[in-house]
Amino acid sequence: MKEINNYFRYFYAFKTQRKQKMKSSFYNIGFLAFIILFSTSIISQEKPLPKAKTNAFWERVNFGGGFGLSIGNNFTNITIAPSGIYNFNDYFALGTGLQYSYLKEKNSYSSNVFGASLIGLFSPIEEIQLSLEVEQINVNNKYSDLGGDYNRNFWNTGLFVGGGYREGGVTVGARLNLLFDSNKDIYGSAFMPFVRLFF
Repeated sequence: MKEINNYFRYFYAFKTQRKQKMKSSFYNIGFLAFIILFSTSIISQEKPLPKAKTNAFWERVNFGGGFGLSIGNNFTNITIAPSGIYNFNDYFALGTGLQYSYLKEKNSYSSNVFGASLIGLFSPIEEIQLSLEVEQINVNNKYSDLGGDYNRNFWNTGLFVGGGYREGGVTVGARLNLLFDSNKDIYGSAFMPFVRLFF
């Protein structure tokens, strides 16, 4: 009988000890799982956004424009026209531009022109580019003649439809000003050739 009691005590002690070990290892596993999950969430919070998402806008933007310089006998013409477009896809783009021009003919005429434009581009195929452009410019002309100086300031709005042949970022073509006004002498004709450059 004494041996049976010892056996039960030994079995009870073994069982209790095993329960404590299991309980302890359960807490250890739970603690370890908590540490792993916590550290994973900290690491995931420190990761920056993927590069494709943060730079997606600027990857679709192209800059370009034009610069012109013409100097001759008593004549100077300087034009600066930066612009930028956003390509929605391979077919459509929308952009804006600024422009400044200075024109002077000695003892006769001088002009300062500044303004902005909004342009939409459509390319039905890679080599052809169609455009629709709205331009708003301020013209400040000064005329000199024998009777004295004469100033003329006005705003001019242009609505241009155009088309051209495109190779890479360069388009060569022509555009037509649908709002051409011969009384506003900023443009000599409604029809104008152009070279458009974006990179």
